[in-house]
Formats: sequence, C-alpha cells, structure tokens
Amino acid sequence: MVFNNSLYFCSMEKRGGKRGGLKGSGKIGRRSTSGVGRGRADEKKSLSNPNSKRTSRRESAEEEEKKPFKKFEKKPFAKKRFEGKSKFGSDEVTESRSRTIKAKYSEDKTGEDRVRRPRLKGKSSAGRPAPIAQQTEVHETRLNKYIASSGICSRREADKLISEGMISINGEVVTQLGTKVQPGDEVRYAGELLSFERYVYILLNKPKDFITTVDDPQGRRTVMELVKNHIPERIYPVGRLDKNTTGLLLLTNDGDLAKKLTHPSHGVRKIYHVVTDKPVSKTEMKQLAEEGIELEDGLAKVDSIAFVGDGINKRELGVELHSGKNRIVRRMFEGLGYKVTKLDRVSFAGLTKKSILRGKFRHLNEKEIGMLKMVK
Repeated sequence: MVFNNSLYFCSMEKRGGKRGGLKGSGKIGRRSTSGVGRGRADEKKSLSNPNSKRTSRRESAEEEEKKPFKKFEKKPFAKKRFEGKSKFGSDEVTESRSRTIKAKYSEDKTGEDRVRRPRLKGKSSAGRPAPIAQQTEVHETRLNKYIASSGICSRREADKLISEGMISINGEVVTQLGTKVQPGDEVRYAGELLSFERYVYILLNKPKDFITTVDDPQGRRTVMELVKNHIPERIYPVGRLDKNTTGLLLLTNDGDLAKKLTHPSHGVRKIYHVVTDKPVSKTEMKQLAEEGIELEDGLAKVDSIAFVGDGINKRELGVELHSGKNRIVRRMFEGLGYKVTKLDRVSFAGLTKKSILRGKFRHLNEKEIGMLKMVK
C-alpha cells in the first residue's frame, strides 16, 4: 500500500496548530492544566501551598486533626448593671439598678410558663377588670302552663285545679287564675313538687306484650320501659294500644296537645293493618263502612276499608277510622264473627312509622310538631 506523504504531513500540521506545530520528539510544547507537556522545573514545585485553593482534601483533613479539641463550656448568666434616670417633679434622680438576665426557657420546667396571656392594647394587665359573665334571662310563666308542662294534665284542667285550691306556690295556696310563677318558686300539687320541663314529643313503634300505661301494679312490662333510660322528662302515652296491638304510639308531656289528639271531636285519623283468621267478604266490609255495627257502647263504623296490596289475600285489610274507643277495631270484627290475629297501627295523625324499628323511637321534628298543633 502506498501513502501520499504530502497529504499525511499536511493533516498532522493542522492537528498541532500554529502554536504547537510538529516537534521531533512528538510532545506538545503548550503547557496544559492536565499535566501533559509539564517540564522538569514544574515537577520540582511543591504541591502543598497553604494559600492555594487547590489544596487537597486529605491535607486539609490532616490539619484539622492536629488542632486541639475545645470542649463547650456553659457560662453562667452574668449580672448587668445599668444606670437610668427618672423624674419626680423637677428633681432628677439617678438610679443604678441591677438585674439578672434569666434564661428564656428553663430545663427543669415543662414549658407551661412559656404561654403568655393576651393583653389589651394600651392597658396593663393589673388594671384590667375581670370579664362579666353573660347571664341568661329567665322569664316568668303562667301557672296553668307550668302545671301542664309538668305532665299531669292540660291547661284547662290545670285551671280547675287552681280554682279548687289544689295548687300551692312556696307553701301558699293559690286560687286566682292567671297567677305567674317566678324563677325559683316551688309549685306543688297535693303536696308533690312539680317541675317545669320542656315539651318532648316521642314517636314509638310499640312491640307486642307491652301495655300502654305509665306504671302497672301487676308488674307487667309497660311502654315507659322502652324510653325511660333515654328521656329524662316525665312523658306519658297519648291514647292507648292494647297489649297485643303493635305500631305507632305518641308520647309527650304537652297536655294540651295530648287532649286534642285523643278527643273524638277533632277527628284524628288512624290507619291499622288488620289480619283476620278467615277471609272477609265485601258485603261485610261495606257494612262496616256504611251502616256500621252496634256494640255495647254504641254504633261504630270505619271511615274507609280495603284489602291490602292487590287484594288476593282476603284476610289482610287496611282500616281507617277516627274513633278512640277502647279495642274498637277488634270488637268490630268480633261482632261480625271474625278474630283478629294481628293488629298494627301504621299511621297516626299523619305520622308514619317509616324508618322506626320495632321497639325503637325517634323525636318529632319541628315540621311534624307544627302539623300536630294545627289539628282542629
């Protein structure tokens, strides 16, 4: 193979450039930082220049190790003295006082003293008056309302008790209607102390085998056992459901509302789910709704009656009525020769037992309470 010598040497000159050129020994004459082309004079220079920034890390570490270790010593707090001037009238008194600079935080304390109390701007903490507690006003109450709120009777019946001299305030018998009770007064009925309580309205889904009364001398279970551990107020049931009847029952200490809902003249609607021992004919259903049936305490009839669901089961019926007589539904069907095996009240005065489990209760909301008070 034959090379073109002229082209080869031209290319070598271009690589070396004008400064370096092409030396006979093949070394580059220019001094570089990488050490290429370093002369012998440079090798004799010492590399450990203390003023140089290029001192190696190893040398700096060795110098640090030679330095003696200085142990930290905590200095005690020193007392400082200063002179201040204060003016009393026209005389100037120069005072020299000494104070001790205390530590900002103490090691043997928990840090509770670090909390600073807020100060009013422009006033010292010593001259600040103590805050005045906000007092709630307690208004006087009419005596009949006070008696009704205790849960023993309605306002109208309370007026009768007042007129008969059955009520005393602070040991004195009161017979004047419209008397007002002041906060702190003791009101007694037949020697029993009455207490003013807020009105409570409870809707209970009554289970079977519970009687509807406040207490029972025979020791049977009452509906009050289901709410006594949850409601501190003295409430009582509105109306009655017999022992084997289940469903909605209202309990309250509002005497006026209780009397309104139980009186037949107000026509409070109740809906029952009735299950009989045998199918009921349409003729007898029509008799209950139109003609009624004669019972020992008078004529009784329902407002409306229909089969439950699609009407295939003739033993299940829905009955709506407003009568408040004792065991009225059972006695009506027994007069026609039927025995009621199951009776459940599903609606009372527009209230339903939706979302209330058997044996449980809930408080009425403001809308429901207003609806009950609008009953005429």
